Amino acid sequence: MSAVKLFQPQLIFKAFKYTVYALLSLNILLFFQEEMLATEQTFSQGINLVDIIQGFASTIDTAAWILLLLLFEMETSVLDDDSLRKTNVKLTFLGLRLFSYGFIGYALYGYLSKMLLTYNMSPFVTEDLCALVGQGYSSIATLDEYPLLDLESCAALADEGLFKLNGQQVLGSASNWVDIQWLAWVDVINSATWVAVVVILEVDVWLQLRGRLQGTAVSVSKIVKMVLYGILFVAAAYWGLLGDFLDFWDAFMWLVAFVFIEMNLFQWQAETIANATQEAN
Repeated sequence: MSAVKLFQPQLIFKAFKYTVYALLSLNILLFFQEEMLATEQTFSQGINLVDIIQGFASTIDTAAWILLLLLFEMETSVLDDDSLRKTNVKLTFLGLRLFSYGFIGYALYGYLSKMLLTYNMSPFVTEDLCALVGQGYSSIATLDEYPLLDLESCAALADEGLFKLNGQQVLGSASNWVDIQWLAWVDVINSATWVAVVVILEVDVWLQLRGRLQGTAVSVSKIVKMVLYGILFVAAAYWGLLGDFLDFWDAFMWLVAFVFIEMNLFQWQAETIANATQEAN
C-alpha cells in the first residue's frame, strides 16, 4: 500500500474512530477494578448474586453499551442496506439488541439502587474516632472509593458530625454523604439519558431503512438529541469537577463515540439521497 493511500483522510478517520472504541472497551476492566475495591467496603460481609448489579453497575453497563455501540456501527457504517434487510441479519441484531438492552436496563436499576444505598445511613457517635483505625472502618473519598480509616482521615473527620452506612463500616460527614448522593444522582440521570438517546437512534435507523428519515422527522430528532447530549455534557463536566477521572473520561469518550455514530448516520442519509436522485435521473 502506498504512503498516499495509507494517509488518506478516510483511513485516518476510521483509525481514530476504532481507537476510541478500543479505549472504551478498556474501560470495562478499569471500572471492574474500581468497583471491586469499592464493594470490599460497601459489601464487606460478601456480595451475593442479587447485589452484583448494585456493586458492579458501571462494569455491566459499559460492557452492554460496547455491544450496542458495535451494533450501531455495523448498521450505520459497515453493512449495506440490502444486508441489513436480510432475515438472518435482522434476527441476529434483534437478539443482540435485546441482550444489550436487558443489561442496560439492569444497570440503570443498579445505579438507582446504589443511589438509594447512599441514603441508608444513620448518625454515628464515638468518643475517639482515631481509636477505630485498624478496625476495618473506611472513610469516603468519592462514590466508588472508600479508603480504610487512617490517622490523617480520622483527624479530618474528628470534629465533624459523623454518619455510618447501615450494616457496613463506612463513615463520613454530612457533607461527604451529600457529595456522593449527588454523584449517585448524576449516575442515574446519565444512564437514563443515554437510554433516551439510543431510543431516538433506533427510531432514526428504522426510518432510514424505510427511506422515511427526512423533513420533520430529521428536525425533531436533531432537537431532541441536542437536548439529551447537552444533559450528558453537563454530567461529564460535573464528574470532571467533583467526581473521579475515570467517570469523566468514560463520559467524554462515549460522547465522542456517539458523535461518530451520528456522522455515520448523516453519511448514510446523504448516500441514500444521492442514490435516489441518480435513479430518478
